[in-house]
Amino acid sequence: MDHLPLPLEGITVVAVEQAVSAPFATRQLADLGARVVKVERIDGGDFARGYDTAAGGLASHFVWCNRGKESIALDLKDPRGLAVVRRLVADADVFVQNLAHGAAARLGLDAATLCAAHPRLIAVDISGYGGSGPYADKRAYDMLVQCEAGLVSVTGTPGQPVKAGIPAADIAAAMYAFSGVLAALVRRGTTGRGGPVEVSMLEALAEWMGHPLHHAMHGGEPPARTGLAHAVIAPYDAYPTADGGRVLLSVQNDREWRRLAEQVMGSPELGTDPDFATNAARVANRGRTDELVAEALGVLGADEALALLEKAGIACARLRDLHELADHPQLAARERWRRVGTPVGPLKALLPPITLPGGDEARMGDVPALGQHTGTLLRAVGMTDDEIAALRRDGVAI
Repeated sequence: MDHLPLPLEGITVVAVEQAVSAPFATRQLADLGARVVKVERIDGGDFARGYDTAAGGLASHFVWCNRGKESIALDLKDPRGLAVVRRLVADADVFVQNLAHGAAARLGLDAATLCAAHPRLIAVDISGYGGSGPYADKRAYDMLVQCEAGLVSVTGTPGQPVKAGIPAADIAAAMYAFSGVLAALVRRGTTGRGGPVEVSMLEALAEWMGHPLHHAMHGGEPPARTGLAHAVIAPYDAYPTADGGRVLLSVQNDREWRRLAEQVMGSPELGTDPDFATNAARVANRGRTDELVAEALGVLGADEALALLEKAGIACARLRDLHELADHPQLAARERWRRVGTPVGPLKALLPPITLPGGDEARMGDVPALGQHTGTLLRAVGMTDDEIAALRRDGVAI
C-alpha cells in the first residue's frame, strides 16, 4: 500500500484564539498536517502564556495546546494590524476564533461576514453560550460552564460537589470545533463551499451530560454523587491496599461477584448469600459489601491485589497520580511519547490519540515564541521590509 500523507496537509488555518477551547481545537488540526497561523496580542500574546511557569518556565496550558503553530503578534485595534489578518484569511481554508461575544463581529472577523466574502472558507465561532439567547453576553470560563451544564452536580461526594480536574467544558467545545471543521471540509469537497461552524461550551458539555440528563428528565432521579463509586453498581469503587496504594475494581454481574468472593475474598459463601448474591442486594447493602471487599484487599499489596483480580477475571485498575501516568507502562510499550521543541528546549509530549497506520506520523511541531513568525508571515502577504519595520516601530506588530 502507498505511504499516505497526513490528511490535512495543504490546509491552512488562521486562528485568533486564546485560552484552551480554540487553541486545543486548532492543535488537533496542526497535528494532522494543517498549517496553523496563530494571531496573538502584542501585549503578552495569548493570555494562557501567563497561567503558570511549570513547563520548564513556560505555561503548561500553552505548551499542551499550541504546538505546531506559527505565531504572529498584531494589534487588531489598529487598521493596519487588522488588514494583515484579512490578507491571511483570504488565503486560508479555515478561520477559528473564540474572542469575547461581539468582539469578532466588531472586527469583521465573525463567521457570517468572512464566509460572505470568501465562499470556500470554513469559519468557526467558539463561544461560551452561543451567539443568541439570554446568556449570549455572559462571560464564560470553564468552571462556570461546568456548573451551568450540571457536571458539578454529579461529580464529587454526597456532601461535596466538585468540578472536574481538567477543563472539561473547554475540551468538549474544542473537540466539537475540531470535528466540525473536518465535517465542513468533507462537505466543501463535494459542494465547493465552506460556511460557518458554531460551537458553544455549554451545548458541547450538555451533550456530554447525556446519560445523567436522560436519567433525570425521563422520570428517574438525578444520579447521586458517589465519589469513585458507581451510583447503581456494587462493588465498584477504590479500595486501599496494605502498601498505601488504592485499587479500583468493578463487578458488572453476579457471575463476577461469585468469582470475586471465591478467588479473591476467600469467602465463596458470599457468592450465594441473599444479602450479596445480586447487584440489587449488594447496592442495598453497599456499606457492608464495600467493607467486605476492603477487608480482603487491605491485607494485600497493590500489585498482589491486581494480580489476583486479573486472574479472577475482575475488571480492575490502579489509582495513579500524574507522575505515574507519565511513567505508565502501556504508554511506554506503545511508544506514545515524543519530544516537542519549545523556546526553553525540548519537552516530552504525548502523540495525539488519533493513529493513522500506513501514513506519516502526527506532526508534533514546535511550540512558538510570541511573534516568532511575524516577519515571515508579513512578507508572505506581500509586505516589504520597510513596511514591516514601520509596523514594529509603531507597536502594531512584534
